[in-house]
Amino acid sequence: GSVVASYPYDDSPTHSLRGVYSKSADDEVFKYLAKAYASHHPIMRTGKPNCPGEEGETFQDGITNGAQWYDVEGGMQDYNYVWANCFEITLELSCCKYPPASELQKEWENNRESLLAFIEQV
Repeated sequence: GSVVASYPYDDSPTHSLRGVYSKSADDEVFKYLAKAYASHHPIMRTGKPNCPGEEGETFQDGITNGAQWYDVEGGMQDYNYVWANCFEITLELSCCKYPPASELQKEWENNRESLLAFIEQV
């Protein structure tokens, strides 16, 4: 896990493991939506999730193009965009995929304003 808002495309023409910006036709809209979420999240907006084992990983403005971060062939985000015209972003909300119950209240507090800001974009 991480703390970042990722946007299409997750797949790149070269299928390189990482580092290839894979721009969609709606790239600016996706960046806007991702920033709407990230800018209201106290950790995400810093661009420094500081996850164990990935302490040096950074994301400008708390967002990333999926393929630039790491290439995912056949992901739902890209599939829904290409085949169903759905504008999806992927939200990585925690360094831990399954946070313990004792941390859920803090996760809610970290994400509440971001969720409201994101919903307002509709």
